[in-house]
Amino acid sequence: MPNDSLQIQNTASELLSEVEQLRIELREIEVLIRQTSNEIERQSQKQAEASSRLRQIEANFDSYTREDVRQGYASERDAQLKLLLMRSQLEQFQAKHRQLDRYIQQLRKLHDLASRVAETMGEQEGEMSPGHVVSDHDAVIQTIEAQESERQRLAQQMHDGPAQSLTNLILQAEIVERLFDAEPARARTELGQLKTSANVTFQRVRDFIFALRPMMLDDLGLLPTVRRYTQQFETVNKLPVTLNLNGDRPLPPYIEVTIFRAVQELMNNVAKHAHASRVQVTLDLNAEPTVVIVEDDGSGFDAAQVLARARERGGSGLITLEKRVEMLGGNINYQSATGRGTRVRVLIPAT
Repeated sequence: MPNDSLQIQNTASELLSEVEQLRIELREIEVLIRQTSNEIERQSQKQAEASSRLRQIEANFDSYTREDVRQGYASERDAQLKLLLMRSQLEQFQAKHRQLDRYIQQLRKLHDLASRVAETMGEQEGEMSPGHVVSDHDAVIQTIEAQESERQRLAQQMHDGPAQSLTNLILQAEIVERLFDAEPARARTELGQLKTSANVTFQRVRDFIFALRPMMLDDLGLLPTVRRYTQQFETVNKLPVTLNLNGDRPLPPYIEVTIFRAVQELMNNVAKHAHASRVQVTLDLNAEPTVVIVEDDGSGFDAAQVLARARERGGSGLITLEKRVEMLGGNINYQSATGRGTRVRVLIPAT
């Protein structure tokens, strides 16, 4: 019991240290936000001056040369573009600031929880079963860590993917709007590019929603969702996938979600790091525990070393998956070596 209490106290201290480091980063971002806001204010003045100059030209076309008119439109357009880019950059800094602030608040709550648990364990030494306290505490810690790690990963994906794409769409739309009167031909070209970008962004948003929570999982079940995902993976990554399915017994929803997340995370890892020419996915739902196997013929890796580094960082998708599986009483086994491919076996009790 005393050792457990001391370990939790050390964890609380580490969390507090992490909070302080993040606060330093938060202050740095606040400085960038202020600097960018000042730059936007100066650029707004320049843009206003360019717009005023352009209005003068438009009101007295006959008094200006063709080159003066061209430069007037170009200056106003460039000033507007710079202003839009600066505002987009400010929005990114502000989004990062909000994300860090939320993360700090969650770490603070986790620190307070760990401190209270350590204090309770110290006070109740000899009065309560050690296994009971440690088990409850570990479950709480693992649940919070898994949730926050997943949220942080999704927030980053949203920021780098759909959110950035939508920001670019807004920028393109405003450029087209400004070009309609001055350069109709270029405006039509930009409009065509905008339409293409909108279609690409729409597909990326659909893919993001599917990755976040496939509605098929609720409507049709696990197997159709896995089939759809592997087909989509094969198309996007140009990587052949062999899917072996055994059994179709109904499983609790939280088990189905975990199995799907296991397939998703392991296949994404193959696409990002394995340099493979094929992937094989096996699901055995009739086995007890249920079995998920993802194997590839890629470059392989030193599993022990990579996982140890990932556990130290705490933000890896593989570690989040590992925590989920362990909380359900399952385990993950990695068989891999450099240059010899990778085979990952996930066992999840169905009851």
